[in-house]
Amino acid sequence: MGYFFIGDAELLSAFHLIGVGGVAASNAEETREVFLKITRGWNETAGTVLPEAIPGAGDYRVLILTEEAADWLGSDLTDWQLSGRYPLVVEIPGIMGRLEGRKTLVDSIREAIGIHV
Repeated sequence: MGYFFIGDAELLSAFHLIGVGGVAASNAEETREVFLKITRGWNETAGTVLPEAIPGAGDYRVLILTEEAADWLGSDLTDWQLSGRYPLVVEIPGIMGRLEGRKTLVDSIREAIGIHV
């Protein structure tokens, strides 16, 4: 299972140390460009990587994004997640910590099943 990271440069260095490739993106335009190269570069039907894709894009099954990068992607990310295709997207806090107003996974699950403690 291949992993790919999009986010800040400091975290990219950390991911490189454990063998995970990625790209540092410092704004919405860079983030969107890389995201589209990964998600639109894989042709599931043919099982091949299209020429405009990032090398190895077809091998990535998990895409790790910082919360900030996920915010920059907006509806592009939501549309991708609803498609049910690979790579799956995992959001993590950035180097500066969790963004204000973001729900944790546990908060979302509690809300979905109606448990408030």
